[in-house]
Amino acid sequence: MNEANDELAFEPHEEELLSRVAWHYYHDGLTQSEIGERLNLSRIKVSRMLDRGRKMGLIHVHINSSYGGCFALEARLQEIYGLDEARVIPAQETGNINDRLAEAASQYLMGRLKDQEMLAVGWGATVMGTLQRLARTLSYRDISLVSLTGGVSAYIEGVASGRSSQNVHLIPAPLVVSQENIAEAIRAERHVVEVMSMARTANYALVGIGAVADEATLIASGYASRSQFEIFRRQGAVGDIIGIFYDQNGEPLDLPFHKMLVGLDFGALSAIPQVIAAAGGPKKIDAIRAAARGGRIDVLITDEPTAQAIIEKDQA
Repeated sequence: MNEANDELAFEPHEEELLSRVAWHYYHDGLTQSEIGERLNLSRIKVSRMLDRGRKMGLIHVHINSSYGGCFALEARLQEIYGLDEARVIPAQETGNINDRLAEAASQYLMGRLKDQEMLAVGWGATVMGTLQRLARTLSYRDISLVSLTGGVSAYIEGVASGRSSQNVHLIPAPLVVSQENIAEAIRAERHVVEVMSMARTANYALVGIGAVADEATLIASGYASRSQFEIFRRQGAVGDIIGIFYDQNGEPLDLPFHKMLVGLDFGALSAIPQVIAAAGGPKKIDAIRAAARGGRIDVLITDEPTAQAIIEKDQA
């Protein structure tokens, strides 16, 4: 037996005492000092015995909470995909998933944003819902908002909640135009250049992740058609972030559509210190997984069933 294992070995009478200490601590809720007085042990001795019991496998702590499984999933997501952080909310049969993810994303950002920092944002229901919930925090901390793409109307709902115009900077252009040369001309306009340059200096970026599905926001908003989405699917698209479609490895596709976008590209997005994605649901599993695999995001906020499905795909 090696030295490490020898230190963890115990005699039968020691197991009884250790078990009694553990029972009093975890079941009866006694403090280490109270256990020491009851069993004639020092508090330090009790602490060491509890630590030894955990290392020996005699003590297993089970957290009987709906969040217990979520914490384990967060750790697995970080391990598999190299994420800086993951936040997983418990499964829930009722309630709108976008609303629940928006609440989780707003709570996450409340704990991160510091006074006078800048938050760059994509668009979509979850992102706009997050901004609405953050309105008071953003105002109180004097946080500036800047858009990652054109499409002013898509941002209005989220940024209009109690924000002064001085702290909101939107790219004054559509998200998608009809021709490549028009997009190039717009991207060269002074006001567009200024806002896009500002977005590159943001401390955080908050984005949604879109599925290549008929219910996608890009289709609902009139920026793309179902026939275009079918072409994207045939070319290997599994999802999009800020209108940029990517394959199962998170690599952007070479699509004419991308040349008609007004906004930051993946290179500029990845230069922002922390890119936070809030997304979930069965139709977005492949899109979220690919974005994580490709290193397109640093933080993922999702729900329990989606997290489980993503992990299972990489364990199959």
